[in-house]
Amino acid sequence: MTKNIVTHLSAEKAWDLIQKEPKVAFIDVRSDMEYLFIGHPLGSVNIPWIEEPNWEVNPHFVRDVRKLVLGGVIDSPEHHSVPVLLICRSGNRSDEAGKLLVENGFKRVYNIVQGFEGELDDNHQRGTIAGWRFDNLPWEQC
Repeated sequence: MTKNIVTHLSAEKAWDLIQKEPKVAFIDVRSDMEYLFIGHPLGSVNIPWIEEPNWEVNPHFVRDVRKLVLGGVIDSPEHHSVPVLLICRSGNRSDEAGKLLVENGFKRVYNIVQGFEGELDDNHQRGTIAGWRFDNLPWEQC
């Protein structure tokens, strides 16, 4: 029996997945403020993994993902087999969120390893090494 795991993808491979599978649930797990003011991938839906102001894990995260998948946004008779693509700032929170989805029966969970902004560089800045924005993939901000 094969155990389901979170599959790690580069931002560019994630973009390829979106092009090939238009029913993918593309979820940005950052806080509402990060999503709105730092920017987010075009077409992503914001479901925070950790919520402000106390920065606690969202107790409704799995339920909210299921609602997205089942609520008409994603059309699939078997919601656990819908591809779920997760992104955060650097790939850490989205990996944690992905593991919880797998534990709750989701079969096709993907994590963008460099996230939206990538890791810190030698000057302690993001966005200069890797990530969705660094790779010039479609994004927007308010």
